[in-house]
Amino acid sequence: MFNSLKTLVAAAGVAVATMMPLTAQAEEAATRAASEFELSMAVATASRQWRDAFNSGDAAGAAAMYEQDAVMVAEPFGTFEGREAIQAFWTQLVEGGFDDVVYFNTTTVVAQDLETAVVSAEWRMNNAHGIITKELWALQPDGTALLREDHFKVAQ
Repeated sequence: MFNSLKTLVAAAGVAVATMMPLTAQAEEAATRAASEFELSMAVATASRQWRDAFNSGDAAGAAAMYEQDAVMVAEPFGTFEGREAIQAFWTQLVEGGFDDVVYFNTTTVVAQDLETAVVSAEWRMNNAHGIITKELWALQPDGTALLREDHFKVAQ
């Protein structure tokens, strides 16, 4: 009957609204919850697009998931500033035969401003594993999310 969680939440909101008027505080909480959900979905979608690009060997596609002036800190390799430098890093990894990245134990925390969210996770791929200490995703004017900061450690 319901095609998505968003539809279910909207239907529940309509049902509650028809039973009793919402207080200003309840309306604000409902609006915030909807905004948090939308940002979380944008981040999850963008993160999936990044992994799909990387896993298919598309370093340019992976780099396109970063803001133009993003910063990536890849321990122990160094700091990469700007999309061009980030793309060069991913190109080198792809050409080195790295792929099949999978995230697990993922946590997403939406910031108070409802404009950014931080993702942390463990990851593994065919030739390495490590942790993401901070992916800072920023909501763009078109409703998508791009990486503003990417901090991760390679353990192997």
